[in-house]
Amino acid sequence: MEKFLILPKQIVTVNNSNDILKNHCVEIEDGVIVSIEHKDSFDFNNYTGKIYNFSNLTLIPGFVQTHIHLCQTLFRGLAEDLELLDWLQQRIFPYENSHNKNSLKLSAQLGINELQKGGTTTLLDMGTIRYEEVIFEELAKSKMRAIAGKCMMDVNELYPTFKESTKDSLDESYRLAKNFHNTNNGKIKYGFAPRFVLSCTEELLVETKEMMQEFTCSIYHTHSSENKNEIEEVKRLHNMENIEYFKSIDILGSNTVLAHGIHVNEKEIDLLKTTKTRISHCPSSNLKLGSGIADIPRYLNENISVSLGADGAPCNNNLSAITEMRLASLIQKPRYSPTTMDALTVFRLATIEGAKALHLENEIGSIEVGKKADLVLMNLEKPNLTLNDENIYASIIYSSESRNIEEVMIEGEWVVQKGNSVFYNEDELYFNGKVELEKLLKRAKEK
Repeated sequence: MEKFLILPKQIVTVNNSNDILKNHCVEIEDGVIVSIEHKDSFDFNNYTGKIYNFSNLTLIPGFVQTHIHLCQTLFRGLAEDLELLDWLQQRIFPYENSHNKNSLKLSAQLGINELQKGGTTTLLDMGTIRYEEVIFEELAKSKMRAIAGKCMMDVNELYPTFKESTKDSLDESYRLAKNFHNTNNGKIKYGFAPRFVLSCTEELLVETKEMMQEFTCSIYHTHSSENKNEIEEVKRLHNMENIEYFKSIDILGSNTVLAHGIHVNEKEIDLLKTTKTRISHCPSSNLKLGSGIADIPRYLNENISVSLGADGAPCNNNLSAITEMRLASLIQKPRYSPTTMDALTVFRLATIEGAKALHLENEIGSIEVGKKADLVLMNLEKPNLTLNDENIYASIIYSSESRNIEEVMIEGEWVVQKGNSVFYNEDELYFNGKVELEKLLKRAKEK
């Protein structure tokens, strides 16, 4: 891999001191940041690598999104204005059940293209029941850093034809983990993904947790406490609330990421804290499905791990980390105060705190010597941005958009250049996506 130097306008490091460096250069070799030096002290005359001069661009760490459904990108706009359980029953389960390898491939490509162009360089993805190898193949081809796994469901009262046997679910998850965990130079890891309590037997939930112990650095990824109707059904089945139930079967822990965590009681907040369980906050999805607003300031005050995710395109309509940061900040201010969820706090949730949630903080999440070069270059010298650099975090979170992102690299390899994907032609993606969606909707009608 080549050795090269990046000369940006400024560097937003997200290190422990939150340093913002001006007139510095970043040296990268074999995908790793090997030096960060002031330009005046760097020996340019004897440097043999390539030099990239981005004098008008701001260098930031790549965004980390800890709850994504690549399998759903194809369904954008097809599940509007529905409550969660109706959304699943009437739209998402029938559509996921109708995926074949071609449609799933296009869905993953559409999602990855959008995520990378929006500056996301690491994701935690929950797939669908079948054809998960297709998603892993696309993640590898696109150089994405990802933890991913097939969705596991052995119960489905909402849509009974979309499920599998407990044995098949466990066996297939194990096979996929053996084949894909720690592949692609370690950029891809396996995430075991039981969908949520209402779609899983206790046997599946418990045996999945036991199985993952064989795979170091794997993640247990599920939904929890998203919707009041969901909580009532969990209480009816198990005589306790969602997170309490997870604790009773020993699911909680530092390798468990729970998407949403909106409706929780005091005991559950304490359980999240004491078990070091992670919460993935998905504000756009929570608002669109009318699920509620997670008490993120309380979680942060209790030192509970919080990171951000866009969820899926049908319950959000875009996969932008910038959108999630903006909403994560704004929705808390009427309840608390304008000073709550300040821009720096939220920016860290989308970068280093996301890395910590996935136990990747020693590799990514900040711009420091020794870390992987998962980097994003933003053009903040545009009319939609503030005209000074007084608060760069506010500029990014409250004013910027994905279109302000021009260059993205993962482990020192460019995946976006001049605003365009290195891997995908968007006209072809759009055309092929429409073709595959039409076929999928026809299959769904026939089932």
